[in-house]
Amino acid sequence: MVFAHRGSSAAFAEHTRAAYLQALADGADGVECDVHLTRDQHVVLLHDANLDRTSDGTGPVAERTLRELRHLDVSSWKGVRIPEAYGARSEQLLTLPELLDILRGAGRPVKLAIELKHPSPYQLKLEDRVLEVLRSEGWDPKSSSVDNVAVTFMSFSPDSVRHVLSSVPPEYICQLVDDVDIRAIRGGLGFGMITGGAIANLMRATQAEGERILDNGDVGLAGPGIEYVRRHPAAVQRWLASGRRFRVWTVDSEQDVALCAGLGIQEITTNVPARVLGQLQVASPQGR
Repeated sequence: MVFAHRGSSAAFAEHTRAAYLQALADGADGVECDVHLTRDQHVVLLHDANLDRTSDGTGPVAERTLRELRHLDVSSWKGVRIPEAYGARSEQLLTLPELLDILRGAGRPVKLAIELKHPSPYQLKLEDRVLEVLRSEGWDPKSSSVDNVAVTFMSFSPDSVRHVLSSVPPEYICQLVDDVDIRAIRGGLGFGMITGGAIANLMRATQAEGERILDNGDVGLAGPGIEYVRRHPAAVQRWLASGRRFRVWTVDSEQDVALCAGLGIQEITTNVPARVLGQLQVASPQGR
């Protein structure tokens, strides 16, 4: 199954109305989104905790109200014209209920993978609020579905995963894992040696705990990055053999798609769903 990573984010700015409408037009089986809480406790779709990279705003998402966020431009940074049918520039920022409305309009079953972003200044209130919003939309916890939309939850945070497990069956929860790159932490994120090392140690401990959750079979879904799949074939085979369903991110190249298909991985997340669906159809013309 092919999930559109933050929508069809190679085509349009990530997490925008245009990106998700394009994902449905591309035929994606599902879509993925990242969520944060605003100051007034709305669940909004943004990857970063700060606004700087994907908008003309700056500073933490958590310090803005939804009304304030509505005034920001979250799409022009991509440098792509949005078709009129995909909404005005002022309509591109989405809340979780708005994304559900888009998916309801697909006219077919669609999967929704929600990544709970941590660290969050609201800590586990993020999870509680997401579940509260879903319940208000008619979400059924036992089937984890609302109308035609099947919902799963993901996080790198073991605390987040355990918290959601108290309300959601394990088959609908994905523990994300990835290797810690200390050079990126020190350099790319602007931390020095001591601070970067401390953060790296914390992230390694989080990764190890996530791996234990998967080893113990506490959740039904394993969510490694494609680099992790390459570097840790033994862990991948162990989790596959134990019945974990895999959702690998972010799989864009033909080689990576072929690798995942060859390993028997069931779900991939990609920025280019139309291209990946085309490759899989050629590889298996009788259907995926």
